[in-house]
Amino acid sequence: MDRTEVYSVNRRERARALWHSFSYWWGRRSLQSRLIAAYVFIILGPCLLVSVYFYESINNTYLRDAVEKNDYLLQMEKLHIYNQIEAMERAAQMAYSDTDVEEFLANETEPQLVDLINFNTNAYVNMTRIQFNNPNIEHLRLYSRSDKVHEIWPIIFREERVSSKPWFQKALQLKGQEYWSFQKSDPDLMQRYLEAPAESLPKVSLLREKSRPADNHIGMVQVDMLLSRFTPKTYTDVRDNQTQMFLVDSELQVFTRPDHSFLQDNLKMADMIAERYKHFRETGEWDSDYSENGRSFLLINTPLERIDAYLLNVVSMEGVMKDISRTRNLIIGANVGFITLLTLIAYVTNAFILKNLRRLTETMKKVRRGEAYSGIMIRGGGEVGELAHHFSKLMNTINTLVAQAVSKQALSKEAELRTLHNQIDAHFLYNTLENIKMLAEIENQRTISDALTSLGGMMRYNFKWSGEYVKLRDEIRHIENYIEVMNIRFEYPVKLVLHIEPRYMELEVLKMSLQPIVENSVKHAWCGEKENLQDPSINIHISETEGDISIELRDNGIGLTPERLVALNEAIYAKDECCDCDSSCEQREVSQRAGGIGLRNVHQRLQIFYGEEYGLVVQSEAGSWTMVRLSLPKVLLTGEKQP
Repeated sequence: MDRTEVYSVNRRERARALWHSFSYWWGRRSLQSRLIAAYVFIILGPCLLVSVYFYESINNTYLRDAVEKNDYLLQMEKLHIYNQIEAMERAAQMAYSDTDVEEFLANETEPQLVDLINFNTNAYVNMTRIQFNNPNIEHLRLYSRSDKVHEIWPIIFREERVSSKPWFQKALQLKGQEYWSFQKSDPDLMQRYLEAPAESLPKVSLLREKSRPADNHIGMVQVDMLLSRFTPKTYTDVRDNQTQMFLVDSELQVFTRPDHSFLQDNLKMADMIAERYKHFRETGEWDSDYSENGRSFLLINTPLERIDAYLLNVVSMEGVMKDISRTRNLIIGANVGFITLLTLIAYVTNAFILKNLRRLTETMKKVRRGEAYSGIMIRGGGEVGELAHHFSKLMNTINTLVAQAVSKQALSKEAELRTLHNQIDAHFLYNTLENIKMLAEIENQRTISDALTSLGGMMRYNFKWSGEYVKLRDEIRHIENYIEVMNIRFEYPVKLVLHIEPRYMELEVLKMSLQPIVENSVKHAWCGEKENLQDPSINIHISETEGDISIELRDNGIGLTPERLVALNEAIYAKDECCDCDSSCEQREVSQRAGGIGLRNVHQRLQIFYGEEYGLVVQSEAGSWTMVRLSLPKVLLTGEKQP
């Protein structure tokens, strides 16, 4: 049995012990207490089911309302973002399709002063007008690959200023397609303030390569917008401790407001958001529940497909959980009040109903204390009235039996005196044997002294009948004493040979179950010719089969003829001891000569105390041996059958 099975067995045993303890405790409660408990249990079950159902419904309603409300805000913000995306795309398209701008960016020679003046008064003015028409756009920048192009701040620059930036290289790889880049800051591209750090103003950039003809790169168009304008609810200044929006780009960068942010108290939240979106990209599964620092959050997500980004609304469930807890406490309070009221009503009702039963109980207690029974009058019928009637009949019967018991008490006293007299006689015999033994030892008659010792042990064993069962070692010792006493009369003493393992010595056997068999062998096994009397022996062997014990007693005597063996077995197994015919009486005489009465007695005792499947079997071979086998269950004196 492995550790798991042992643990399972121990758990079942503990559960069984707890159930027995509860059953015992429950059985000792009063009927009124059990009835009230039953009423409460009957009402409590449906109340709990209904309460749980309503609580789950209210809980789901609160959660659904929170999700719908914040999802609506998320969709409104998504609509605003898409409007800003279209504005940036229009600005980029106008700058991208202007032929004068394209000619200026592609110029590989030094431009004439007249050309610069014309470009500045016409095309450049149109570029500035694009930005002024949409104030949400932070920058409109055009980059030229040519080193002959004159920079016109703050719109036209040379590529060498930004060519090393990762976002610029990624935009080149798209070959004229739109590339959206999110950046943590908006650095000063013109480097007017060299010593000043870049201002931390997150922005989003739309980049598109210009080439003429195809695959002939001439420059880049860039449209910038600060994230505070691109997604105002993500960077709102309004203090809201319940919700916060996040923007996550294609590179899993997380953007949100720096003040009054969930990230200040939940340091792992940003990494968690990145991990959730990474898992979402791989599997398409989104986990909307999150907990940190004992607070629960709901994550509502919507994708921004046009810019390969995500908009996330993180909702603190603290307020929702307070509302749910308040509703739960209200339901629990209502249940407790209802059950308390029900308990009081049930207690008063049961006290009135069980009043007669309590009167009957008090009368029974008086009778148990020995007070005289004067009768009990209970009005009305029902089970309690019927119980009182039968109790009166029972008390009358008990009084009659008591009178009969008094008349028999004298006979019991006489039997006790007779038993005491027998015990006195037994002690007299023990003392007499001890005196004779002392005389034999004085006369140096060791054989007689040993025989008297064995005889005394036999008498103590016979007179000390404290029960039907003894240990096997006690029965074996009694047989040894018997053999020692009987060997005085034999020229060739009988040997008792034991083949018994020590672990079998504690087995339970019927008292005087082996001694009659040994006595039968001593009397009948060596009653023939003298040569058959040499080296007489009795072997006792014990074996075990499927939880049963088999004890074999085998002598090397003259054995039994087949006819005598059949007659002996019939006498042992016969159900009726009377002689119905001459032939049965002859068989009885044969069995008596073979020792059948003692064997029959042992066989019947074994079946009475152990069952019909146990008993003894006699086998013999004429001129060689006789064997008696006893079968009995393997039981220790604790009364438990051993496996």
